[in-house]
Amino acid sequence: MKIFKSVVLFVSILTLTACSGMGGGEQGDVAVDDHSTTTGGEGADGASTSGAMGGDYFDGRMLNDQSGDPLNRWVIYFDFDSSAVMEENNAMLGAHAAYLLEHPELTLTLEGHADERGTREYNIGLGDRRAQGVREVLTLQGAPGHQINTVSYGEERPEGFGHSEESWRLNRRVVLVYSN
Repeated sequence: MKIFKSVVLFVSILTLTACSGMGGGEQGDVAVDDHSTTTGGEGADGASTSGAMGGDYFDGRMLNDQSGDPLNRWVIYFDFDSSAVMEENNAMLGAHAAYLLEHPELTLTLEGHADERGTREYNIGLGDRRAQGVREVLTLQGAPGHQINTVSYGEERPEGFGHSEESWRLNRRVVLVYSN
């Protein structure tokens, strides 16, 4: 029952976020992520994230909807020790490039990440190469370069918290974050 309530709360928040951006609002049709995260427990508003996705943390998999509109995807995953953007991401990145063209008031920050293997310095560089690779694909698809920023967090902001291939796979990524 707790999981059901958590899912209903999450869907409600997403719906409210999407609705607040419709009708000429400042944020348009894509949610803006402020990267505030909770690792379980109870927040200031009494909302609880404990038990979401069967653990004490939320690993973000639900945010990357691969079945619908390409603008609903904000995460690109990479192979081990690679910064090559896979072709399967071209449609999604094309939709984001078109969205940037239609919304010149927005900026897009590409946050590069790496898994925990490798030195901290190497992972910062790998996260940067991944973000730059996504930036290149976006600009080749028509996105204005002045609307795109890149940052690398290396291994410092993991999505998966384990020491397994599944966690490492989740951490090899670039996250697209819109802002005004």
